[in-house]
Amino acid sequence: MAAQENGDERNSAEMKKALSKLYKQMEQDQQIRSMLRQLLDDGAYERMMNIRVSNSELYTQLARLIVSLAQSNQIAGRITEPQLVSLLGRLTSRPDTKIEFKHK
Repeated sequence: MAAQENGDERNSAEMKKALSKLYKQMEQDQQIRSMLRQLLDDGAYERMMNIRVSNSELYTQLARLIVSLAQSNQIAGRITEPQLVSLLGRLTSRPDTKIEFKHK
C-alpha cells in the first residue's frame, strides 16, 4: 500500500511540475503576442498569426527577431506587412542551387 501511495505522490509532483512548465510557457507566449500587437500594424499582425498556425518554429524565430530588433531600437514605428514579409524572406532565404551538366 505504501509503495502505491509513493507512486501517486510522485505522479502528482510530476503533474504539478508539468502544469507549472505549461503555465510559464503560456505566459511567455502571451507576453510575446502582446509585444507583437504593439510592434506590428494590423495586416502584419494578422500575417504573423497565420504563420503561427501554419509553422510554429518559423513563428518563434520571427517573433524573437522582431522582439530583439525592438529592444535594440532598430525599429522605428510599427512594422507593416511588406516589412514583415521582408524579414520573413531574410529568415527563409536559401542560396540558389546550381546544377551543372558535364558532357563527356
